[in-house]
Amino acid sequence: MTDTPTYTPPKVWTWEQPNGGEFASINRPISGATHEKDLPTGDHPLQLYSLATPNGVKVTVMLEELLALGHKEAEYNAWLIRINEGDQFSSGFVGANPNSKIPALVDHSTEEPTRVFESGSILLYLAEKFDAFLPKDAAARTETLNWLFWQMGSAPYLGGGFGHFYAYAPEKFEYPIDRFSMETKRQLDVLDKTLAERPYIAGEDYTIADMAIFPWYGGLVLGRLYDAAEFLAVDEYKNVKAWAEKIDARPAVVRGRKVNKAWGEESEQVHERHSADDLDPKAAVEAAAE
Repeated sequence: MTDTPTYTPPKVWTWEQPNGGEFASINRPISGATHEKDLPTGDHPLQLYSLATPNGVKVTVMLEELLALGHKEAEYNAWLIRINEGDQFSSGFVGANPNSKIPALVDHSTEEPTRVFESGSILLYLAEKFDAFLPKDAAARTETLNWLFWQMGSAPYLGGGFGHFYAYAPEKFEYPIDRFSMETKRQLDVLDKTLAERPYIAGEDYTIADMAIFPWYGGLVLGRLYDAAEFLAVDEYKNVKAWAEKIDARPAVVRGRKVNKAWGEESEQVHERHSADDLDPKAAVEAAAE
């Protein structure tokens, strides 16, 4: 397949609708709110507004891991933001994240509520707040942050690049698919060579670097992203796959992947999470009956 006819960019780009693609109805070249709507607030200090995309899963996994460690103050309310319906453009959400992207966290335990946006920033904020999943040793901390920022800088090539042109674009073009497939495979190779030498991304310990990278690259090699596992020959990356399977089996990861999920198997969907019972309603009913 070739990219024909050839496109010649105009001197000045202008926005014309519709521009095609699965998200055409919500894409626009300006920021700000499209409608007035306050964000809901629950009983816990931590209020998460999100969707179970890879970026959203990073944060729910982190919160569930903190709770598993016994940090009761990490209890949270998770509210569903349906990005395909434009929830992220409400005035309340824009107040929490002026970039209108999920996830957004508001911490009401501080004197004035603290807004935290960008998934990597949320992971770092929570790691520092609860002193967990971020090494204290300077070298180990720096290595963890190296990989956290690697993920933040690299994933747009996987999501917005490869994922868009391979799975979501209204037409398939060879050049962008080849370009972003090459970069995605290069990134997988970086991870595979790193994981050949250590059990976790940043070293001997499970950290926020693993939580950041797993939903994207782990999801890819486990066949959960873009139906592209065969196309990208992910079985070539044996170390990444073994690492992904190990992370995927963690109970907190199993729980975190369900939160704010609104597609797939119904048993895996927890649209909103306001207590641990929401993730295991059967256990909650049994406990109440005792």
